[in-house]
Amino acid sequence: MAEAIDKMMYSFVVEDVLKGFFIKVPPGYVACVYDLGRGVLKRVLKPGLHLKIPFWQKAKLFNTQTLEYNISKDFDSKNEKLMGDELIRIVSSDSRTALVEGTILLRLDIEQIPHIWQNIGEEFVGKIIRPTIRSRVRMIATKYNLKDLISTSRGQVETEIKQELEKIFYHRGILVENVLLSEIKPTSSSEQK
Repeated sequence: MAEAIDKMMYSFVVEDVLKGFFIKVPPGYVACVYDLGRGVLKRVLKPGLHLKIPFWQKAKLFNTQTLEYNISKDFDSKNEKLMGDELIRIVSSDSRTALVEGTILLRLDIEQIPHIWQNIGEEFVGKIIRPTIRSRVRMIATKYNLKDLISTSRGQVETEIKQELEKIFYHRGILVENVLLSEIKPTSSSEQK
């Protein structure tokens, strides 16, 4: 019985106390540290094992790999934290509606991650990314008639959307790698009403 209690106490010390001293950052991620006395620290911890003060500092991992923001009919809009969106309804310059499907490739700027966590928070997808993408895709679509959007001008439209997103995202620490529109599908006349 005493041996079981010793093992349980040892397990508590190893799991709760000793693990509290370390931050394990895997490849493709960085960690930011929130310090109770100084707030979010400006230094970003790169992959590896790092020390922290247990109970005084809290670490948060951020993905620095390319993030896919999929615009798809299969997107679950009930979960606000998911990267992506449902199909975006646009209106072309000739007042026709269509649904846009595609992928936008994003990446967090490693040096700006403390700023993102401090000023925007962990819910940056729902606060910044989703509304901005919806707005900019709709804004660019109004410059073209539907025929051009579907066929001849798609590359130009992707470039314009990327440039507009970069203007808004860059100073917030979000980099736009590419905009890839897979389908622009006209809505039926019954859906337009």
